[in-house]
Amino acid sequence: MDREYNETARPAGAPDGYRMNTSAILTQRLIAAHPQWSVGLMLFALHAALAWGIGEWWVPAALLAHFGLFLLWQPVWRGEQEIELRHAFLVVLAGVLLAAWNSWWLMAVWLAVLFGLIGGSVPGITDRRQRRVSVLAAFYLLSMLLMWVVPQLLADEVANIAHVRLVRYGLLGIPVVIMLMRFESRRPEAPVAVDLFYSVLLFLLVVALVLGSFVVKVVSQGEYPMALAQTLFVIALLLVTLSWLWNPRSGFGGIGHMLSRYVMSLGLPFERWIQQLAIFAEQESEPQRFLGLALQHMLELPWVCGVQWETRSGPGEFGTRSDHVAEFTIHDLQLKVWTRWSLSPAVMLHLGLLAQMVGYFYDAKRREQIQRQNAYTQAIYETGARLTHDVKNLLQSLRSLCAAAETSGADQAAALQALMQRQLPQITQRLNATLDKLRAPQEVDSDQVDALIWWQGLIQRYSTRNIHFAVDGIVRNFKIPSELFDSVADNLIENALNKKADGHPVRVQVMFSPASGGTLTVCDNGAAIARSIAARLFDAPLPSQTGLGIGLYHAAKQAVRLGYRLELCANEPGKVCFALARDHVNASVTEVVPQRSSG
Repeated sequence: MDREYNETARPAGAPDGYRMNTSAILTQRLIAAHPQWSVGLMLFALHAALAWGIGEWWVPAALLAHFGLFLLWQPVWRGEQEIELRHAFLVVLAGVLLAAWNSWWLMAVWLAVLFGLIGGSVPGITDRRQRRVSVLAAFYLLSMLLMWVVPQLLADEVANIAHVRLVRYGLLGIPVVIMLMRFESRRPEAPVAVDLFYSVLLFLLVVALVLGSFVVKVVSQGEYPMALAQTLFVIALLLVTLSWLWNPRSGFGGIGHMLSRYVMSLGLPFERWIQQLAIFAEQESEPQRFLGLALQHMLELPWVCGVQWETRSGPGEFGTRSDHVAEFTIHDLQLKVWTRWSLSPAVMLHLGLLAQMVGYFYDAKRREQIQRQNAYTQAIYETGARLTHDVKNLLQSLRSLCAAAETSGADQAAALQALMQRQLPQITQRLNATLDKLRAPQEVDSDQVDALIWWQGLIQRYSTRNIHFAVDGIVRNFKIPSELFDSVADNLIENALNKKADGHPVRVQVMFSPASGGTLTVCDNGAAIARSIAARLFDAPLPSQTGLGIGLYHAAKQAVRLGYRLELCANEPGKVCFALARDHVNASVTEVVPQRSSG
């Protein structure tokens, strides 16, 4: 039979100890599928050791059986993990001590510990029937402690036969009920972890109840039931008072608020690590280096011994590996954290939050890097687009001079020569300025020229085109930024000349006013600009067949840098006007009407 078992259960090439491992796995699965059996049998063995007194001959054997069943049920170590040698020594020592030292005080402490372990696991149990099993087991332990063990500590003779029978045979029904409870057949799950805070709190409450009853009985020289009732009443009164002081409604912050504030003010490892993470995020802008510093700093947590990560930029690892690992995935970051021991659910939750913070900070750093690259590309694009429009405007000026040369006759040679002498140096100067910007771009152009000279030069550049120039006021004794006005004037005039006017010739009118430091207005009788385009005309590049959009976008940004404002002051069919003026000028600029013609 054994041979058949080995042939069927052990795969080819498996070691000889495979049968033993398989038996252990089957035992663990059986216990996990029927947890009430191990609890019921554990309580049976404990009842056999205590209900008839600890001086009987079978008590050591019953306590050893009880301790073995406790090890099968215990929620401290996982059943599939191997116990280290030092832990195994402590387990053996505890079993020998429990079986060899027959003492009611030791039994009282052991029952209080069991009550704390079982009661501490109740908050983490989601299955209703399993919760009932834990509640019944805790009720049995508390009943055995208060009804049987504590009276033995007080050296009272339990002469009441009904009391003895109730303990020996009445409490025995609780383990029977636990074993007869049915559970739905499901996949075995990992044992529920014990909450340390609840376990310690329940243990301390039981100890306070036992010691309080002992003190009250000794001091009052009364009966044990009365001492137990008095102690229960005092503990209940204290718990009610604490529950009210925890969150009162009379304006006082409460013990809960004070305790949470005290705990938050402690220099916990989580708080220190988060503070250092914020420092790394502020000082380091490169994503990979920030990730390396943050995860290397995670090794300073007392339970972390190694970390490994993998991103699109490559993997990395710090520290040493262990048998306990937790894996996290946050966006593009895959993180493995090795710990020195198995972590509790609370610490695992905090570790997951830390991993999420690292992942979110890393993702934010990557977005910042992408934004910096996009900003650099955008700056290159804007510089190139602006210089392209400057070159286009210069080319248009050269075309105007070529057109004047082609259409002039012999009697206009002197006038043509004078025009060339005036315009070619200006074009050369503007071309040199454009090349200088290409070599070393500057945010602000500080070249200032006399407004009258600039206005006369503009008229001469477009003297051969169908453009009407007008001036409002006396233009003298003030300066304007030549590059800005040249760029805006060239863009507005060329855009107006390229428009269509429903079969009529396009008429372009350019007016300059010395008001508010120089105001330039360009109007045409072409079609109105669509509202969707006009709303974003100066906010973003807008591709258009007539050239509207990109040049005006850069011209508007340049005007803002120099303290001016470019706006669309009229947008109607047959009347489309743009105005360039100081930023503090409002509606008065848009209402200017040409009064005198300058040629």
